[in-house]
Amino acid sequence: MDDIPAQVGRYTVARRLGAGGMGEVFLAYSPAGSPVAVKVIRGDRLDASTRARFEREALIARTVIGTNRVARFLDADPYADRPWLAMEYVPGHTLLQHVDEHGALPLPLIASLGALLCEGLEAVHAVGLLHRDLKPQNIILGTDGPMIIDFGLAAFVDAPHDSLSHSGMIIGTVRCMPPEQAGGNPHVTPAADVYALGTVLLYAAAGHYPYDGVRWEAIVANVLNPETGPDLSGVASGLIPLLTAMLAHEPQARPALANVAATCAGLLAGMGVAPADARLALIARSAESSAAREISQQLSPSIEARLDALNALDDATALDSPLDVPPDTGEEEAEPEAPPTREGADGQPPAGTARAKRPGRLPASRRVADELRTAYAARSAL
Repeated sequence: MDDIPAQVGRYTVARRLGAGGMGEVFLAYSPAGSPVAVKVIRGDRLDASTRARFEREALIARTVIGTNRVARFLDADPYADRPWLAMEYVPGHTLLQHVDEHGALPLPLIASLGALLCEGLEAVHAVGLLHRDLKPQNIILGTDGPMIIDFGLAAFVDAPHDSLSHSGMIIGTVRCMPPEQAGGNPHVTPAADVYALGTVLLYAAAGHYPYDGVRWEAIVANVLNPETGPDLSGVASGLIPLLTAMLAHEPQARPALANVAATCAGLLAGMGVAPADARLALIARSAESSAAREISQQLSPSIEARLDALNALDDATALDSPLDVPPDTGEEEAEPEAPPTREGADGQPPAGTARAKRPGRLPASRRVADELRTAYAARSAL
């Protein structure tokens, strides 16, 4: 996995974004230059049924609409030697990175985070899919607010339990798994995503998970034990009832996403904060200039200098463009008097003599713009 592929499907790979037990993620570009996040899955231990399920879920994943909280699913090849999927690239830091570097979020921002993520998960559930692997690493805090990534991996997350136990995979995920999923049940419900969202909000509020341990087996044992309650230390008192309900051991005891969203909205209202203001505050607190830094890292070092050179060339030649001709007014324009010149035998000015420009010429760009304004003014229905 040390080698970076030059190409994945039709996407040209630029650099590695990360790696884990399930595979690697790369920043890549479409043939037209659009950035995408391509996740290349480990090919070992993947049977035909898992690949077929991935294909079905990938087709459904493309139909998720009604939210801008989920990174769009773009493309996939479940039957490649190393299956891959391409998602919308969202620049920014993960929630995990932000909390680890800057500390927990205040209550109003956690309520905003919860409401916004509910919006995304509800759109996923509306097409009959689950995320199944929601965790702080899968939440990007970008310039438009929080975005859910790695959606579309559901088929692999619910593969046989032993295929998930690669070093780094199970220990990174089991802390956010509900008991029914950590116990190996392949038939989970939307309540599993509610539980996982609870672990995400807990991490945002206190910087830790509901259950932890040195080895993943110990974490699973705590998650599966109904007598062991989640660790809610460090959580603001106003948030404890919601997290307690979301992290309930039994799936049927957890609230629906709509109720979670309503509770988050109620918390904001109780603090006198409008949802739109809370979202902007969350962006200001978390996104910072990470998106700008990401974009600057993507640019070729010479691209800015090249753009400056092209702009300078454009400015220098704009007035001499052959498109800069007088607008057609339908009337003959009087020729201005010009200083006498000696004509050659063919009646043309001698070589090297500048031809006088007609006054009042408009650049082609302005003439076209005026024509478009006239056309659109006549068609107000547009």
